[in-house]
Amino acid sequence: MNDLVAASGPLTRFARRIALLGVIVTGLLALGTIGLAVGEGVGPWYAFRWALDTAATVGGFPQPRSTVGQIIHVGLIVLGVGTLFYALATVAEFFAAGHVGELLAARRMQKMIDSLADHHIVCAYGRVGRQVVRDLRAARARFVVVDAKSENRHLAEREGVPFIEGDATDDAVLVQAGIARARSIIACADSDADNVFIALTARELRADIAIVARAGIEDTEKKLKRAGADRVISPYKASATEMARLALHPQLSGVVDVDVEYRLEEIVAGEGCEATGQTVGDIRGGSMIVGLRRQAEFHPQPPADTTIRPGDILVAIGTPATLERLEDLLAPASTPGRGPEGLLA
Repeated sequence: MNDLVAASGPLTRFARRIALLGVIVTGLLALGTIGLAVGEGVGPWYAFRWALDTAATVGGFPQPRSTVGQIIHVGLIVLGVGTLFYALATVAEFFAAGHVGELLAARRMQKMIDSLADHHIVCAYGRVGRQVVRDLRAARARFVVVDAKSENRHLAEREGVPFIEGDATDDAVLVQAGIARARSIIACADSDADNVFIALTARELRADIAIVARAGIEDTEKKLKRAGADRVISPYKASATEMARLALHPQLSGVVDVDVEYRLEEIVAGEGCEATGQTVGDIRGGSMIVGLRRQAEFHPQPPADTTIRPGDILVAIGTPATLERLEDLLAPASTPGRGPEGLLA
């Protein structure tokens, strides 16, 4: 169940209870009208007003003279007062529980999500998902989180994270998250099976979206690729590689991890991109291009007059802003602003 539907649940229950009250009141007045009309020998309109007056305990009509009328009179008073208290309790419970506020907040959140475009959909808000969100925020990227756990929704609300409570393998939930307008899907659930299903669902809904998925074991990497993931990341493999690298070459730590504001990325020059025909010196801007891979050959520190061709893979270091500008220049003509193809491990 998605977040808006979850918030609408109390409203639905409240509407059902009000509808039940309406049926009870209608039936009560109908029986009272018939009973008073027959027992007291009065017209239907007068009997209806009499029944309504009695049920509301106003006391503007005389006491019934017949036994049937008196029984109806007592029944209307008892049931009318009981129904009134039930109605008051229902309304008070609805407002006191804060359901109205939850519903309005969910509607505001959905309206904000509906306004997003070129955003990232982060599937799961566990440890990996929270780190992904921190990095996306640091890059000032637009995103929305999808997670089925209510405890993660409360955590996201405290941190001001756009959140949809729902199953990311559900077509309707991804549609609600704006997959038609999204830039990428990031499947980072703890379960490899969930990530495979997320990739399958996302690829079926949109063939051209970028999908980055997390894999816990090596065998899952192949399955994720077959499911439609463009890039597969294994946190355990990446962290183990990094630990071994730092142990073997501790001096490298200062080379890559210069500052939290700087990143090292690989970016592919897409077909028909704006940078085609320009030189490395023309496009680098505030970033530093430290390598270029062309037709399986790697060229470190390419000269500034090197011409960019479609299919070239540039290795660049820079801030998120400078790298984003470079990504836009290298993005394929059909998918502007697609962004980086991946991060170097």
